[in-house]
Amino acid sequence: MSLFGLITAVLLLLLTGATTAVATEEAPYTVIKTDDIFELRDYAPQVLASITVDGDLEGAGNKAFRPLFRYISGDNKSRGKIDMTAPVSQEQTGEKISMTAPVSQQSVQGKWAVSFMMPASYTMENLPTPDDQNIKLRKVPARRVAAVRYSGFWSEKKFLRYKLELENWITVNNLKIIGDPVWARYNPPFTPWFLRRNEILIPVASE
Repeated sequence: MSLFGLITAVLLLLLTGATTAVATEEAPYTVIKTDDIFELRDYAPQVLASITVDGDLEGAGNKAFRPLFRYISGDNKSRGKIDMTAPVSQEQTGEKISMTAPVSQQSVQGKWAVSFMMPASYTMENLPTPDDQNIKLRKVPARRVAAVRYSGFWSEKKFLRYKLELENWITVNNLKIIGDPVWARYNPPFTPWFLRRNEILIPVASE
């Protein structure tokens, strides 16, 4: 199937609501509190593949997406046995890694760290090494976050608007911010704007 045909097929699935056919593993979390568009969540530890890039909020994600996608598509040095459907094989070739959600983006000293969450079946010990030395693998410990969810375009204007709303909600609920905001996107770039799931996550103290 051509790239155009693949994109068209996925769009039709999205528009008809048949999203289960293209389900993507998501970062697991436990909801502690729900208040309209806001949630307080506990996340389990995660392993991320990250790359830091220059650019504004909107452009950085597009710039980083390509090398990260190449990594999970096989641009890596496969280590150990790779479980295939049949047979089980071992070879020094690229290992494909399933796509997960969300793609997260966080400001780091004037730049942006963009990350893909690795599937739960992987650990720091069995993840294949990236061929691109700019991609770093790191483990994020369990954490509590305040989250706000919204749809629409991936714009800095919306990011700043909902970040302010989330910060106000955190203040009202007497929570203490202990980290920088993370911008999370759950959909591929060709998803219609009205079907996109966007979130801002701010780490808060668990006590």
